[in-house]
Amino acid sequence: MLGDQLKSNIVLTGFMGVGKTAVGKQLAQLLQMEFIDTDQLIEESVMKIPDIFRLYGEDRFRREEMLAVKKAAACSNCVIATGGGVVLNPENIKALRSRGWIVLLTARPEVIVDRLKDEATRPLLQQADDKIKAIRELLDAREKYYRNCDLFIDTSDLSVSQVAEEIIRQLGIPVADK
Repeated sequence: MLGDQLKSNIVLTGFMGVGKTAVGKQLAQLLQMEFIDTDQLIEESVMKIPDIFRLYGEDRFRREEMLAVKKAAACSNCVIATGGGVVLNPENIKALRSRGWIVLLTARPEVIVDRLKDEATRPLLQQADDKIKAIRELLDAREKYYRNCDLFIDTSDLSVSQVAEEIIRQLGIPVADK
């Protein structure tokens, strides 16, 4: 595996629509690990994320996100899919990195828009008239945070299975033949 450090989790970061949840589920299945989605943890303990944004704002959501990250980071032998903005708080990455490899998934803005076209629940994109422009602006603002990763994979032209297999290959994880 990357380096000598003992890490038991694989943490997927990246912008919305890059495939963190789909890839995370596939990766967890291939590696026989537990799958945790920090957005799902928030929704199970508080309420739907769009409702948090609408009723309480982004600051409250980020506080709930930090609690979910701490809970997920404390686990072992897990694939953790994070929300797109998890990287904005250095404490989140510090907690996740303490026991996990940080894998950044990326995709071209046009691909992200296409993947999100049927979703109306993305609070940071709901009001945008030009979604590609909004995505580019958010990606530019987050670029320095996203770079704080152990490896990255562009998912634009890959299937979910191909991305999962590439993560396994790049991390050097031995997988038993089935």
